Order: sequence, then C-alpha cells, then structure tokens
Amino acid sequence: MHHAIAREHVKTTRITRTWIRPTTFSEMLPIKPYGELDSACHAVLTSYLEMAMVRSFRLLLLGLLLLVCLPACRTAGPTTPAAAGRSGQAATIQAGKSPLDGSRQLVLVVTESFDDNQARMRRFERSGPGSWRPVGDDVAVTLGKNGLAWGRGVHGQTPLGPGPVKVEGDGRSPAGVFAFGTAFAYRPEDLWQPAKMPMHRVTDQTVCVESISSRWYNRIVDENTVPAVDWSSPDRMLRPDGLYRYGLMVDHNAPDTKPGAGSCIFFHLWRRPGAPTVGCTAMNEAAMLAVLAWLDASKKPIVVQLPRTELERLAPSWGASELVVLRLTPRE
Repeated sequence: MHHAIAREHVKTTRITRTWIRPTTFSEMLPIKPYGELDSACHAVLTSYLEMAMVRSFRLLLLGLLLLVCLPACRTAGPTTPAAAGRSGQAATIQAGKSPLDGSRQLVLVVTESFDDNQARMRRFERSGPGSWRPVGDDVAVTLGKNGLAWGRGVHGQTPLGPGPVKVEGDGRSPAGVFAFGTAFAYRPEDLWQPAKMPMHRVTDQTVCVESISSRWYNRIVDENTVPAVDWSSPDRMLRPDGLYRYGLMVDHNAPDTKPGAGSCIFFHLWRRPGAPTVGCTAMNEAAMLAVLAWLDASKKPIVVQLPRTELERLAPSWGASELVVLRLTPRE
C-alpha cells in the first residue's frame, strides 16, 4: 500500500505546472513538468518560437511602411514645365485656397479685353463661405486709358496669366483681386450715412505720393504731418474738378510696396460718362456713393477686376462660378 500511495503522488506531481512572468523570448513558455521534456527538446521549441515572433515582427514593420509610403506614391508625380512655372499664389489656389476666402463683400469689374477701358461693375455679398449674391444693378465704369494690366494684390505678387504687367505711368488699371484701403472725401459728413470704412478727410495738404524714390510711395498723406517731404509732383487730392470728392484707395502694390509697380489707384468720380482715367476706376456719383454706403471693413471687402476671359478661367478655381454665370449686360 505504501508503494501505491507513492506512485499516485508521482502521478499527481507530473500534471502540476508552474508559470512565471516572461521577460525574454525564451521565457515565453510554461516551465515544463519535471521529468516530461529534456533540455534539448526545450531548446528546440524555444528557438522555433523566437524565430516565429521575429518573423511576425518583420511582417508588422513591413505593413506599417506600406501604409506610410503608398499615399505618397499615389500623390507624387512628375514635375511638368507648366507646374514648375506657376506662381506661389497659383499653387495655393490649386491646393484649395482662393483669394476670395474670408471676404463677404465683393465688387466685380469686368472688361471685354486687357486693352478695353470701358467696363461694367456690380456688387456681390455673402453671409459665409457660400455663393455670392448680387446687390443692385450693374453700372458703367471707366478704367485706365490703355485698359488693364496684372497688378499686385490679394491674388499674389505675380501675374495669374498672360497679359501686360502694371508699371508706373502705363495708363492701365490693375487686374486681379485687391483689398480696399482708406476711403476719402472732401466732406465726409455729406455722405448718405457714416462710412464703415477708414475715412480720410481730404484737405489742401492731402497728397498721394507717386515718386518712386519716396519712403511714402503709394500712400495718402497730409504734407503737414510728415517729418520731411521727399517727393516731387504728388497727386494733389483737393482738385478743382472735384474728381476726388468721394473715393476709395485700392490696395494695389500694398502693403508690400514695390517701387515702380504702380501707385495711387482709386475708385473715384468720373469726369464725364465714358471718359477713361490714367489708371483708376471711375464712375458716376450715385454709383460711388452707393459703394461707400455699402462697404463694411469688418466684411473684408475686395475688388475683382478682370477681362471677361480671365474671369471665366479663374472664377471656377476660386469656387465662384456664379460670378461668371451672371452676365453683366449694359443697362445704360
């Protein structure tokens, strides 16, 4: 009986297993029952498990690398001469940006060609990033006597396509997208309502500086407020003909001003219907007052001034196809 009890004790001991927390590959096995496996078998099994785990780790690493690399492979492509020659702004537009982003008021001025000095103007607005809605009717305006030339503005510092480039004294109005700067008036209190734009009261001291070498180039200043006058033959704004009685500065070549790229571009009153300017956009008094009463600096108003073919090409890429669909047909 004593021997039988001993054999039963051995049998019970054989099915007992002991587990410990593994710290290495070789330890990721239960400790074998005493007397069940010899050391050689244990070594073979441990080696097999280590190789399997290394193989699994390599496969996991390969999968992660594929996940990272495949999207890049899909988007990468050869650089074409056309792509390499695009301006920085054009690349931004291609990436989904638009020079119209952030604005809720827009004044559209459209000509039939770069060399045309007669145009149509209409206002648009929106409450958010959606479609533009027309405000009022379109009206006749006039441009520089030689038409349009690509300017420097919200759209970028380089042309968005073929055509002349704006320079000082070329008799052309700037083409592109521009912010509005300061409004001005001889008597701001005569406006229909207080302007919601920064307003400069024009006096006999008020000039717009056109001298390329001046530190005040392309700015409206009062001569009696600057430390030293460093310009000659400025555009004196208190004019006998009253063309600047009401107006707006167009931020062409500003605030990043380039000497010689054009200066003192305004919306102002015209001399007579159809009379071109030396580079500004001119209109009748009713149209000018309507623009001044409507513009609101908090809505970041802009002016889009383009030949029709350029508008048709660019507006869809700016998310503003409705500006093309709406034809500016003459009403006067």
